[in-house]
Amino acid sequence: MNIVSKRDFYAGLLMIVLGAGAAVEGQHYNIGTLRQMGPGFIPVALGVVLLLIGIAIAAGSFTGEGDKGEAEMPTRPDWRGWLCIILGPLLFMILGKYAGLIPATFSCVFVSALGDRKSTLKGAFLIAAGITAMGVLLFSYLLQVPFPLIRGLQS
Repeated sequence: MNIVSKRDFYAGLLMIVLGAGAAVEGQHYNIGTLRQMGPGFIPVALGVVLLLIGIAIAAGSFTGEGDKGEAEMPTRPDWRGWLCIILGPLLFMILGKYAGLIPATFSCVFVSALGDRKSTLKGAFLIAAGITAMGVLLFSYLLQVPFPLIRGLQS
């Protein structure tokens, strides 16, 4: 059997490893039942789902057409993309602790969006504002997660 799409094979393999890891690690917690789920139920369930999706993706790499641009390696690494994608979640963690949900979410999405070379400042701003508004609506008002919107303004 020949691997037609190396990208799909490695992506599927990575999903299999992560899914199996989550399923095994989640079993260290009480799984519970469907009626009364324990803290290990969701990690195990999501790990199994991720594992099955990974198997499907990896199996699909042996059939069909390969990606035409897969044989071409980039001339140089895209350091801007890597830096922005890593810096976004770091900003969320830092600003979430010291500034609140709104600045943390906005900065995470804004900086991560700038990792794409085709993204403009206006586009990154608009997507960050939209995701921030949806995040505030979902987490603060609908789910009522106790995370201050802006630290220092709330008592």
